[in-house]
Amino acid sequence: MSGHSKWHQIKHKKLAADAKRGKLFSKLIREISVAARLGGGDPEANPRLRKAIAEAKANNMPQETIQRAIDRGTGKIAGEQYEEVIYEGYGPGGVAVLVEALTSNRNRTVSELRHIFSRYGGNLGESGCVAWMFQKKGYIAVEKGALSEDAIFDLALEAGAEDVRVDDEGNYEILTAPEDFELVLEKVKQAGIQPLTAQITMIPQSYVRLQGKDAALMLKLMDALEDHDDVQRVSANFDIPAEEMARAALS
Repeated sequence: MSGHSKWHQIKHKKLAADAKRGKLFSKLIREISVAARLGGGDPEANPRLRKAIAEAKANNMPQETIQRAIDRGTGKIAGEQYEEVIYEGYGPGGVAVLVEALTSNRNRTVSELRHIFSRYGGNLGESGCVAWMFQKKGYIAVEKGALSEDAIFDLALEAGAEDVRVDDEGNYEILTAPEDFELVLEKVKQAGIQPLTAQITMIPQSYVRLQGKDAALMLKLMDALEDHDDVQRVSANFDIPAEEMARAALS
């Protein structure tokens, strides 16, 4: 999982810059509104909304902004309505790419995403072309040295995690069923550990190794897709050497 893991750690470090541009807030507001529309405005009874609110607070979103997003989702105040759409395609080297978006205009979004894929050596595909290659999982990355390997394994598995792996840098990757994610994450935090990243995401079942030009194009494609206003999450089954990923973090 080195490519998958390293990419999400890089993106985690870039969140501060996203917040300064306002882009992160925009994405979080959309997620809160859609979560409230689909599951109601009470976070205690709506796990998706609860997680979205927690992420918004972690990024210093004001409470009044959060409440407005909830009210917009539940229809208490007027506002633009968004729908969930999943787009599928291929990146350089045949990498499978899954794009989760919240959009108010499907035609505009698909046109813009098709252009991004094409620009960086990929192509947008038909529905179902790559989704079968992914599984929805809770994903928690913990920095090496946070606890001993035995302690991390015991903590995660006792909390209900499905698996614990060690990536190529020695960091720990904890995988959970989506419904167990919050409980496992809470147990990790109670142990005094601040995860490198924690989210429910789509985990590839197999990987495509990329180097050189294809690796560089793939990373640019990921950046461009995740920078799009309508895109909430991007998953892809690439595996890129650590040194090339590290160079991307500095660019």
